[in-house]
Amino acid sequence: MSADPSARAEELRRHIAYHNQRYYVFDDPEIADDEYDALLDELRAIEAAHPELVTPDSPTQRVGAAPVSSLEKVTHELPMLSLANARSADELRAWVDRMRNHLAREGIEDPEFTYVCEPKVDGLAISLRYEDGVFVRGATRGNGEIGEDVTHNLRTIPSIPLRIADAPPVLEVRGEVYMSLPDFQALNERRAEQGLSTFMNPRNSAAGTIRQLDPKLAAERPLSLWAYALGVVDGLRFARHSEGLDWLREHGFPVNRDIVKLDSEEAVVAQCLDWQERRGSLDFEIDGVVVKVDDLELQRRLGVVGRDPRWAIAWKFPPTTKVTTLKSVEWNVGKFGDLRPFAVLEPVQVGGVTVKLATLHNEEDIARKDLRVGEEVIVLRAGDVIPQVVSPAPHVAEQANRPPIPRPPDLCPRCGTPTVKPEGHIFTMCPNRVCPGRSWQLLKHFVSRGAMDIDGLGEKQVAQLMEAGLVRTAADFYRLDPEALLELEGWGEISVERILKAIETSKTRPFGRVLFAIGIEEVGEVTGRNLAQQFRTIDALMNATPEQVEATPGVGEKMAHTILEQLNDEHMVALVEDLRSHGIQFELEGPPPGEGHLAGQTFVLTGTLPDLTREEATERILAAGGRVTSSVSKKTSYVVAGASPGSKLAKAERLEVPVLDEPGLLELLDPAS
Repeated sequence: MSADPSARAEELRRHIAYHNQRYYVFDDPEIADDEYDALLDELRAIEAAHPELVTPDSPTQRVGAAPVSSLEKVTHELPMLSLANARSADELRAWVDRMRNHLAREGIEDPEFTYVCEPKVDGLAISLRYEDGVFVRGATRGNGEIGEDVTHNLRTIPSIPLRIADAPPVLEVRGEVYMSLPDFQALNERRAEQGLSTFMNPRNSAAGTIRQLDPKLAAERPLSLWAYALGVVDGLRFARHSEGLDWLREHGFPVNRDIVKLDSEEAVVAQCLDWQERRGSLDFEIDGVVVKVDDLELQRRLGVVGRDPRWAIAWKFPPTTKVTTLKSVEWNVGKFGDLRPFAVLEPVQVGGVTVKLATLHNEEDIARKDLRVGEEVIVLRAGDVIPQVVSPAPHVAEQANRPPIPRPPDLCPRCGTPTVKPEGHIFTMCPNRVCPGRSWQLLKHFVSRGAMDIDGLGEKQVAQLMEAGLVRTAADFYRLDPEALLELEGWGEISVERILKAIETSKTRPFGRVLFAIGIEEVGEVTGRNLAQQFRTIDALMNATPEQVEATPGVGEKMAHTILEQLNDEHMVALVEDLRSHGIQFELEGPPPGEGHLAGQTFVLTGTLPDLTREEATERILAAGGRVTSSVSKKTSYVVAGASPGSKLAKAERLEVPVLDEPGLLELLDPAS
């Protein structure tokens, strides 16, 4: 380690750039987050003590630039072209025929096409200009000829390199800025809770963020980049488009790993249909597939017609937003008494699924969007995200002829108790702790997957048991009498036997799952597991101080007080004792964290195992002292693969991480067997 501040700062910048590449480009981090943060903190300290050492490409400069007064215009030296569309195999084949006919007129008979297929990410197209390896300007596509200078915001995106090694004098990289679906959903939920407007879709959120004048606002939103092409380049030549993508990946740019090279039209059609089928399983929004001719000389000979290159086309998917009529707004009572609005819609097909109901977030969100019953609205369905009403339709400009949607009801729609809105709360509440709406939500949560996972008990069956007076609290599931169940409509001997067996099996669910299942505000699956590992028993957790609870990974000060307050409520204390009397697990077996024969080993689970559920496998690994993470890296000890394992298995094989099947995992868990 150098003692010279200038040399050390340069060394740190080089290390941080390397680890950014491992994380964002190769999805294979070599150091933990706290080690990375320590490097960044050291660099910040050096630059604070020696401001003259701050460089434009320093990773500390990603956040903090002054707001710009306006977005300056940028003329693209090489136009950013649009794409013609295809929506069927016949249209794609017609595109290939047009290329062949054009090349035949150029004297090229029977060209051999190799294609590159890329997922068409639904984001904002941008251009990144580097001079002598340093990022100097970023611009939007605009109209293809002239875009807007958004350098100040693009600098805040961690996956965009600020400096690249072995670069030509001038390099233009083109890519798509996007927001992942989980990040988009979390952002909208945060904004709704803060009383702010929500975004219509991930593309709008990315585009709106990039065009902000203040980079601090952009830095607060989780944006990412996929690089997909080279623009103007001085001092670098390739024969194929795919070679340029390889160069970009090798030099620190994130290039989508789903990009494939194919050598026939049939393979291209199959690839497009495959991506259309599995688009909902991706964690980012795609609206189609971009198909390009790989040979750059053929691209040059094919040229451009209008603003569309002849050598590329976009296979477009059905849209995930549609316009329909808002028929009414109804109110549900949540697990904790919060009144949550939902929209009843004229049924509409969105992304291949019929949508009749959609979320409206909260009452402030309704008022802010100025939604009116009877008017047309835009509905979004993105991946597995719950459908939501995002805004009135664009043509609905005058709503004065229809009254605004009323505020939440003065009386709870389920129990008739007068509702209240506590100070500082987003939601109006039903204060009745035994409200049937609230109880139904808690009970169906208790039996759901990830919680107690009682097979055969869905929301319909839970409602039926409540109406029959057989279940009032979660402990009542363990008192169900088979004779009483047989008297219910639709319940036969086989179904009753199966459900009672599933209820009995649920008694083996581990402590962390139970903590999640009993319904504590702020406690999800991960927090439940962390609390169980931290405290080992329910009694130790209930008797802990807020400071002790706050020491649990993922738990903050406010959250710690909420957890203890709800755990020590008289109704919760009674429920815990009742459940404990039926044999429910309220203590964690196995060694404390860091102990056990699998201590220090990290596992990733993928696919469907023959006998163990994902949750059961996770709990058994944890009980043996191991860790379970969601992503594969060189530090992963084992990948446990079942049927339909997906990309994690391929990555494990590429990184030479040992792969286990279920028998191999069981042998590792219990080597003496």
